[in-house]
Amino acid sequence: MTMTDVAEASVHASAVLVGTRAVLIRGPSGAGKSRLAFDLILAGRTGQIPPTLLVGDDRVHLWNSGGQLMVRPAPLLSGLIEIRGLGIRRCEFAAEAVLGLVVDLAASDAERLPAPEKLQTRIHGVSLQRIPVESGFSALPLVVAVLTTTEGAEQRSTSADCAKGIGNHMRPSIATE
Repeated sequence: MTMTDVAEASVHASAVLVGTRAVLIRGPSGAGKSRLAFDLILAGRTGQIPPTLLVGDDRVHLWNSGGQLMVRPAPLLSGLIEIRGLGIRRCEFAAEAVLGLVVDLAASDAERLPAPEKLQTRIHGVSLQRIPVESGFSALPLVVAVLTTTEGAEQRSTSADCAKGIGNHMRPSIATE
């Protein structure tokens, strides 16, 4: 096995291209990787998120190309996705994509308000945004939130958004860029 083979070894994960960047979905067997992949495809078809296409289900290959993490389907699984209750189905797929987000299902470090460092991961030397999802929680709303909102990093007084000067009010943060 050459160094290139090691760098492109397949990993147990699914990936979906959303707009111009792919979402890598990792987790143990039965965690819902295929389900989240299909849910993202459906969300793309209904316009909730940018147009979406399967890259690979169950096994994908990852490699660093010029500082970007790339993903492609395992050749024998190209265009195939498992849909629980229906079995293996064929669908359109992207031959390769640039990764932009990692979702870790059944993550032991998932928290209600995670520290910034828990929202990053490094794969093959490339730093990527990460969503750790606790077992039993739906990942789809979290992924859609990352894809459609911006961070509320600016510090504001909570009373500034409330006419009465009290309360725990949230400002809208839907991304406009």
